[in-house]
Order: sequence, then structure tokens, then C-alpha cells
Amino acid sequence: MSSGSLPFDPETLRYYAEASPSYVASGKGGQNRYLDRFLQKLESGAHILDLGCGGAIDARAMLEQGFSVEAVEASPSLAANAAQMLGKPVQVIRFDELQAADAYDAVWASASLIHVPRAALSGILAKVHAALKPGGWHLATYKSGGQEGRDSVGRYYNYPSAEEIRNFYELAACWRAISVECYTGGGFENGQGPWVMVEVRR
Repeated sequence: MSSGSLPFDPETLRYYAEASPSYVASGKGGQNRYLDRFLQKLESGAHILDLGCGGAIDARAMLEQGFSVEAVEASPSLAANAAQMLGKPVQVIRFDELQAADAYDAVWASASLIHVPRAALSGILAKVHAALKPGGWHLATYKSGGQEGRDSVGRYYNYPSAEEIRNFYELAACWRAISVECYTGGGFENGQGPWVMVEVRR
């Protein structure tokens, strides 16, 4: 179901490369529901990494509120679309290529780490921990369900339960605190479904 030993899923990256001209990651509902609450935790002008920025709706909202934002995206075509929206470059890197150390006040990952194969997830989260400054914040949202799988267009999802995602973070690094919240949300496919939000601090 996943990509074996690879820290990314080639089929998922292929989908975004082909769908990018019409794809907007945040969908019709606009920015992530947790964004404003998350930004309130940060100092004015804080430096934020938007990890897997997709359509860049959240990144644009951060910039409009005066934050320093570095947006990255694994799909070159999606990155180009995001750069056009933001009016600034968007670096093309996969999650496993993240090499920053003590660089960001916050790392934001809205519905992006959901595509990391389960076997690689804790390793990627360790990179997120390293990229944060001491005391920095990280928030991510995941489609939930408890068993990895693919959607109707072939994209891979790790679909963690609340308990599983907490375990992935605990295995990755020593965080000051881990907060997990379950909620119901939409997605690419019709209908509502289970999601989980994780907020941690280095």
C-alpha cells in the first residue's frame, strides 16, 4: 500500500504534478481552521516554514498578517502556482530533504504530512523538530482512520488514529508537550470524515 522503503510516495507526487493547474490544496473552504489560533501563539513577525504549502492559501494569510514565511512544496508545478500567488519564490523540496536546523519559530503543515509513508513519518517529524528553534511551535493536520490507504485518484494517505499520531511524534523527538484534537472535516472527495490535529512545541 505504501512505497516500501521510500520516504515519499511517487504516485502521490505524480498526481500533484499532473493536477496542479486546477488544484487548490485548501479547497473551497479557504484557510485551515486552526491557522488563526496557531498564529496567536507566535511573536509578531515570527519566521514560519509552511511545509507542503499546496495552493498557498495559508501562507498568503500568514504574510498578510505580517509574518515572515518560507513556503516549500514537493511538486514543481504546484510550487510555481504557489509562487505566483505569493509573489515570492517557493522552494521545491520533499519533506525528507528538509535540512534546516534551529531555523524557524514555527513549522506549519496543513494536510501535507498526511502523504508521508508510515514507515518514514517519525523520521520526517525528527527533521521538523530539528528545524524549529528551541521553544518553536509545530502544527499539522492529518486525515484520520487508523489504517493507511489510497483515495479514489490514487494518492497515498497514512490515515493515523489519534493514538497512532501521538506515538509517531513521541518516537520522533522529545517535545515539550503534545496536544492532539480530533475533528470532522472535508477533503478532495465528497463528504465529511475524521481528521486529527497535532500541536507540539520543541
